[in-house]
Amino acid sequence: EEEEVEVKSAPSPTRLLKISAPEWPFAVVGALSAVIVGIHFPLYGIIFGDILGVLSNDDTDVVRKESVYYSLLFLLLAVTSFIFTFLQTFMFSIAGERLTSRLRKLVFANIITQDISFFDHPKNSVGSLCSRLTADASSVQGATGSRISAVLQAISTMIVSIFIGLYYNYKIGLVVLAFVPLVLLAAFLEGRIVRGQAEGERAATEGASKVAIEAIESIRTVAALHQEDTFYHHFHDALLEPHKKSKLKAHVRGLAYGFGQGLQAFAFATSLYYGSRLVGAGELPYSELMKVTEGVIIGTMMVGQTIAFTPDYQKAKIAAVRIFQLLDLKPVIDVFSQDGLARPSISGNIRFKKVYFNYPSRPDVKILRGLDLEIEPGKTVALVGSSGCGKSTCIQLIERFYDTLQGKVFIDDENVKDLNVANHRSHLGLVSQEPVLFSYSIGENIAYGDNSRKPDMNEIIAAARKANIHNFVSTLPKGYETPVGDKGAQLSGGQKQRVAIARALLRDPKILLLDEATSALDTESEKIVQEALDKARTGRTCLIIAHRLTTIQNADLIIVIHKGRVVEKGTHQELLNLKGHYYKLHNTQASSI
Repeated sequence: EEEEVEVKSAPSPTRLLKISAPEWPFAVVGALSAVIVGIHFPLYGIIFGDILGVLSNDDTDVVRKESVYYSLLFLLLAVTSFIFTFLQTFMFSIAGERLTSRLRKLVFANIITQDISFFDHPKNSVGSLCSRLTADASSVQGATGSRISAVLQAISTMIVSIFIGLYYNYKIGLVVLAFVPLVLLAAFLEGRIVRGQAEGERAATEGASKVAIEAIESIRTVAALHQEDTFYHHFHDALLEPHKKSKLKAHVRGLAYGFGQGLQAFAFATSLYYGSRLVGAGELPYSELMKVTEGVIIGTMMVGQTIAFTPDYQKAKIAAVRIFQLLDLKPVIDVFSQDGLARPSISGNIRFKKVYFNYPSRPDVKILRGLDLEIEPGKTVALVGSSGCGKSTCIQLIERFYDTLQGKVFIDDENVKDLNVANHRSHLGLVSQEPVLFSYSIGENIAYGDNSRKPDMNEIIAAARKANIHNFVSTLPKGYETPVGDKGAQLSGGQKQRVAIARALLRDPKILLLDEATSALDTESEKIVQEALDKARTGRTCLIIAHRLTTIQNADLIIVIHKGRVVEKGTHQELLNLKGHYYKLHNTQASSI
């Protein structure tokens, strides 16, 4: 409901001009050309009226002489019309394409800098955001580019046509002028109908895009389960729903459009009928009647063509509002902000002080409930506990993907909220359970670990050696230039994990965060990756989220979290001796082996 109200309010003209400022030279030239082209059309009516006056002359020489003059005049109009029509289309096309390209860059930049909580919301799914990025930015051209040129051309034609009508015979001019409000009414009605249809189409497109992206990204699972037909029907239904709702609106829109297009014929018929009465009464020469009616009919025709562009304009208006809504979103945690304390190095001390937290997308589910814990510099600490107890949440708060609701998270006695975000994250290295690799080479994926500079190959190889992946990469025909495929599909789970470890180690982080880095691996791969992790955590603070307790028995400290609080802590043997939560977890896993 809130979104619908916002969509109906268009962005201010000042803001539209500001966002379009780099394209204004092209737009100005295109606008002037459109106005000149628009003036051409009523001139044809005046010339035709003059020709009818000449043809009524009985002197053949005069007719022949005037025919040459009017032929040259038409030639001049043709040349100027060609030049200015070309400029009109060319300039507005350049302005429109540049604006679309720049809007896409702005929207994409704004999307990827939003808070992580922004992506937790269902309406900000990958399909929905991709739809906004592509469809909305291109739809804005419905109110720019060739659409503006056509509107300006139609307005100039209509103004000149009305002036001609009033100049040659004000009576006919007033008759034609009476049709203008009806034309505007038709445009208004069609715009209201299109606005409602556009909203339905937009929602359907986003829903269908979400289904399509989900199916394509998980195509192996879809094929394995033989669910191609199911996803096809989901996609089909998502597109069909607004079609059913818009059937009645389509008929009403057709009537409004037909009414607008029919007005030109009504205007022509009315002006000819009334003009013939004036000619019969001797108040108006026949040649001037033709000047007025030809000029007027061309003017109404241009207005009718403008109405044809109304749907595109309305869709563009809605798309522009949605884009500005997205651009207006300012992240609370701004990675590009220069604010906050920037430190060249840290020791690696981590402290949680009475931290309360729940995810914005699930405000009723309390995750951390007054969590207190401290990790000393250079120590390896493991967090264990049942699913949903808040282990991974701790890592996300350390990375400052989210801010605490109450309490504070300290790094070297500095509240993470007071630190410069980019600088703070440069001291952290994160390895997740499902590492994400980009569809580039192995070397490039490792190099992404440090974006403050361009690492040389020796540094990349050194990081790969620490991660136990160098020997494997050396056996590949292209070595570090080997593409990893889409999301690392060309590598096994253990290989992807070791590339992710090398990527984290390239920045030489003082704090290494391991979020169940080996839980998805088989026994052999886990052993190799565990060796790499043992090397990686040497000389730095290491926080491990562990599901398999066998992987963290050698940790300096094991902290047990239950329902968002620390309930036990100590070494492996100390916790077993307590026979509490850790003891139960250990026995449960031991009995399942």
